[in-house]
Amino acid sequence: MKVNANGIQIEVDDQGPRDGPVVMLIMGLGMQLIAWPQALVQLLIDRGFRVVRFDNRDIGLSQGFDHAGVPNMALAGLRYALHLPVKSPYALADMGRDALGVLDALGIAQAHVCGASMGGMIAQHLAAEAPQRVASLTLMMTTSGARSLPQPSWSVRKTLMSRPMKPGTDAAVDWILHVLRVIGSPGYPMSAEAMRARALASVQRAWHPAGSARQLLAVVADGDRTPLLSRITSPTRIVHGVADPLVPVACGEQLANKISGAQTDFIPSMGHDLPEALLDRFAQGIADNAARART
Repeated sequence: MKVNANGIQIEVDDQGPRDGPVVMLIMGLGMQLIAWPQALVQLLIDRGFRVVRFDNRDIGLSQGFDHAGVPNMALAGLRYALHLPVKSPYALADMGRDALGVLDALGIAQAHVCGASMGGMIAQHLAAEAPQRVASLTLMMTTSGARSLPQPSWSVRKTLMSRPMKPGTDAAVDWILHVLRVIGSPGYPMSAEAMRARALASVQRAWHPAGSARQLLAVVADGDRTPLLSRITSPTRIVHGVADPLVPVACGEQLANKISGAQTDFIPSMGHDLPEALLDRFAQGIADNAARART
């Protein structure tokens, strides 16, 4: 279903008991709400939670911003490297207000927020700007964006910046599979069949690479969120793969050091994905962190 949130149309999936505590899941760069596995949603529902997923702006079935054009990411990267300001059609703070707008549209006063990758960056803004709305915060495989933190290797960045070799569904699926193989968990490989099915479902639901590029521009423009971290007062849990090739584990360690009272779950052999074998661990971690908010 679509809701009006922060003045734009956002696609929302809302499951679980209406009277249960709410878990809001915020997904990462270019990823749709279905990138949160239904199995994880069900594990949270089984623990009594109402689970809200949504497509971030400019991706999936939510409102797009094609009128803003396709950004020149090479130029944006150069400006960032030279410490020059980077302009984007919208900011991660705007996307945080989108999430807040989803809660408002659904009549939800407070939620346990879990953000992955770029979704974790958005969640940092949300928790710092509206602490009364964030009962607890789980940050998965994400970063403050501090310049001193290690960056992904050139080969990983090149993969992320690449595009499908040709138009069409098959080429888009093949490109997604390539990205997933590069950033995925070495200790928890997904079967080729399951990986292809997930990629095909994503492309068939909505394929919008220009939106992904604009989201990436918003990430680059956001810069260093470290100053926000001292304003986060919600009980916080940091979940990060030790083998993450896209957002190195040092990024999670820095978050844990900067957010007061943060607890951590650094997982060996986990990369930049949500392996099926770890879904119960993720769900229990979210539930345990939510329990901290009630004590």
